[in-house]
Order: sequence, then structure tokens, then C-alpha cells
Amino acid sequence: MEPRSASELFAAPFALSTLADSDGPAFPALVVPDGEAVDLRGVFGNPRLTVLDLLDGWDENLPRLRALASDETLAWTGLGGLHVCAPVAPRQVLQSGSDFRQHAIDLDLDRRVPGDKRPDEERHRGAAEITARRPAEDLPYVFIGLPSAITGPYDDVVLPAWAEKPDWKLELAVVIGRPAHRVSVEDAPRYIAGYTIANDLTDRATVFRRDMGAIGTDWLRSKNAPGFTPLGPWIVPAESMAHPDDLRVTLKLNGETLQDESTTDMTFKAARVVSYTSQTAQLLPGDLVLTGSPASKGMRWGRLLRDGDVMEGTVTGLGVQRTRCLAEASS
Repeated sequence: MEPRSASELFAAPFALSTLADSDGPAFPALVVPDGEAVDLRGVFGNPRLTVLDLLDGWDENLPRLRALASDETLAWTGLGGLHVCAPVAPRQVLQSGSDFRQHAIDLDLDRRVPGDKRPDEERHRGAAEITARRPAEDLPYVFIGLPSAITGPYDDVVLPAWAEKPDWKLELAVVIGRPAHRVSVEDAPRYIAGYTIANDLTDRATVFRRDMGAIGTDWLRSKNAPGFTPLGPWIVPAESMAHPDDLRVTLKLNGETLQDESTTDMTFKAARVVSYTSQTAQLLPGDLVLTGSPASKGMRWGRLLRDGDVMEGTVTGLGVQRTRCLAEASS
């Protein structure tokens, strides 16, 4: 389920990718908007080079990559016949939850407190007022994901037999380019190498522990099965994304648009999520910071993922990812 045309690529002079052919290991590639790519191992003289290596030296490598994108003497080749892998293998994955305003309102409405007899209109108004105050009064909600859950942007996703309510969550993902610890919101963009697309698949039936309700959420069980984080296809450099706080996040299920919202609706914008996360964690080059998903998940539609479903996710300027769901018994 590879990209169907150059129009499914990205809006930038170049992007980074990890590609593979049938005869060899995956390799880091520089990709340009017409669908041509060059293997960077030979260019950098390192047969073991990875995208993570490039991000580890991002300040030095970015100018070189910028120049290579217009170098016609390189051995450029088409993407046809190559497999597009997840663009980076991160050391850490940090995920922001309930970060879109309408999604937070929906969550509040879906969880009626026992004894709350207010009409829905009043409850909606109250939830909206609380959500509007969050940027000034609250902090982002960030938790940890597993790199082992990552899969490629066109790979099939196996729905485990135990996952009773698998759901989609398309997100803008930040890729870190410099070690970041206790950085300010104003400085956070300097630590961002680029952006990509992530789909944070979640089994809604296991988000909350049934046996020990006081513990709360169980993100290991609900979000980290192998393949539950389709990633990519490309890392578009931050310098090419002039307005990351105004990007359209759109997910289609079997051709029907079910998520379609702008990052302008985010309660905490990408820079603030990165800054907040860095107050505790040491962010490293190549780390992913997922920034939350818009409203209109499957639970809201009453339609969850099942065998044969095809998800198509886009974020403005970052290309298209397309993944097919397979039930574990039929994979």
C-alpha cells in the first residue's frame, strides 16, 4: 500500500525517509517532491548510517541535506519498488492526551458523573468553559509509549484478538533534533528537527483497568501492541513548516472522512507540549512527541476498527499514510 503518486508526498524542498528494497536492509534516504530518492549511506560514507544518526548531528547535517536536495549529480532513483518504512526508530516516544478542545469536551460529555442530572446542553456548555480555561490553568497531559509499537506508514496493522474496541487517533508528531531538557516554550521550536504523521491506535476496552479501578489508565495494554503506531511516511524539516499550529489533520476510513480538524484547535500547541515534556524528561534527537488527536474517534461514531478496514491519514504538507487492518486470526 505504498504512495500512489508524487502528489501524495510532501510540501517541502526535501524530506527524510527510511526505505528498503527486497534484497537488502533499510537505509536512510533523502526524498524530493517529485518522488525521487537518494540513498544517504554512500553520500555520507557510512554503510551503517540511519536517520537517527542524521538527527543526532542535526545542526551539522541539515545544511548538507539542504544542499544535496538540489544536487543533480547524485544517484537519484524513483520510489517504485522500494518499501517505505517508519522514517525513524526513536529512543523514546512521548504522547500528549486530550489536547484538542473538542475531543476534551467529548470526553467530558461521555463520562456523566453519577447524580449529574443537568441537561446535555448545560453539560456541553460547562465542559466548553472548563476546556477554554485549560491553557492558562492546566498543564499538558503526557504519557510514555513504546518504540516497539511503531510500524511503517503503509504496513498492515494486526488487531490483536484481545482488543475488543480498537480505535484510531491520527496525530501530528514532532521529531526532536537536539537534546532538550527544561527548555522554555519560546525556545522549544529550536529543538524540533521536523514533523511527521502518527496514528496512535488505542483499544478503548483496556484504557481503564477493570480489576483495579483506583490505578486508572493502562496505556501499556491499550496502546502498545506491535504495529499500534503507524508512523510516517516522511520527516519534513521544521524549517519547511511555517505554520505547525495551523495544519489540517484528516483521517478517512474506507474512503469516508471521519476526522478532519485543524491544529488550531489544540489546547496546548506543539512547542508547549515539547517544553512541558522536557521539564521532566531528557529529550533526545530522534525522539517523538505526539501532540494529541482531534475529536471524532471511532467511539464517537459508534464504529470501531475491524478486519479489512483501510485507514488513510493526512496532515497538511506531510504526505499520506495508508494502513490496512487485519484481525489476528486472519493475518
